[in-house]
Amino acid sequence: MFFRILLASFTLTAAAHAATLGTLTLPADADGGAVTLFYPTNDAGRPEKRGDLDVMLAPDAAPAPGNGRLVAISHGSGGGPWVHTTLAQGLVDAGFVVVLPLHRGDNWTDPGHPGPDSWKLRPAEISHAIDRVAADPRFAGLKLDRVGAFGMSAGGHTVLTLAGGAWSPERFRAHCEQDLAQDFYSCVGLALRLSGGPLDGAKLWVARRILDWKFAGDAAPQRHTDPRIAAIVAAVPAAADFDLTTLARPPMPLGLITADGDRWLQPRFHSGPLLAACQSCELLAELKGAGHGALLAPPPAVDHLGTLEAELLGDPPGFNRPAATAQWLGATVGFFQRHLLQP
Repeated sequence: MFFRILLASFTLTAAAHAATLGTLTLPADADGGAVTLFYPTNDAGRPEKRGDLDVMLAPDAAPAPGNGRLVAISHGSGGGPWVHTTLAQGLVDAGFVVVLPLHRGDNWTDPGHPGPDSWKLRPAEISHAIDRVAADPRFAGLKLDRVGAFGMSAGGHTVLTLAGGAWSPERFRAHCEQDLAQDFYSCVGLALRLSGGPLDGAKLWVARRILDWKFAGDAAPQRHTDPRIAAIVAAVPAAADFDLTTLARPPMPLGLITADGDRWLQPRFHSGPLLAACQSCELLAELKGAGHGALLAPPPAVDHLGTLEAELLGDPPGFNRPAATAQWLGATVGFFQRHLLQP
């Protein structure tokens, strides 16, 4: 009962004190895709249409003073900024500026190169987005010696790399060679569906041949660190291809969010082994009955998703999305407040 009251209190308080959400987009450049910023502003918001979402925004508004800290968000495969509006609002309410780069080749407008091809680029794109904020005179008041990073799904993979994790395409291939049938959508994405029918064997054979062709032998450890990043949250992360010894003791606080009903990145292959290996990680929220899309808030419109994508991202029957959102959102904002604002 106390937990329900606490969740209700958080939700009502957030709604009553929501700051106006200023937003602007920096165009793509030679080193990265478009970069969206969310930030406190004293300007009035107005209803805006962003993709399938109706949100209250103040586009191109003048930034107002906040708490002086920045949080970068790495979106999931095929994602973008607007499905992270609830998280951005919660962080802006707490005074943070939020920056979200559109990852090249793996976003809602350009989905052609997901998986390891994108994972090699993503961490540097986060660093480049921070550089672009640093160069913008409108945000000259930010202190960028301690930046937060949040990532969900493929974005979770991004921030685990930024936390010091080493991975390789060969490790990804080896995981899929061993556990392809059990972790099929993590390895193959949405190109094929296993139905339990007579064609499944052929689908597995084709998937293995493609994975071997693309990734076999590419064993060079992939790493990227940024000394400005001082606190990280990885939510339902893709993690099966990491050398988990490199994530045993991350050099900064690392918080994790899991969903036990995740069918796209099943916890037993991804967040479970990571939690077992990481000796200093903090489990911020363990979302019971939640699917892979539980942290997309607002969620994408189901009628604009493919059938398989809707199944993997949709909420399982009985899932209490408002309570879960209050849980993980409050834990995430509190985590960044503790680790970025405290001396």
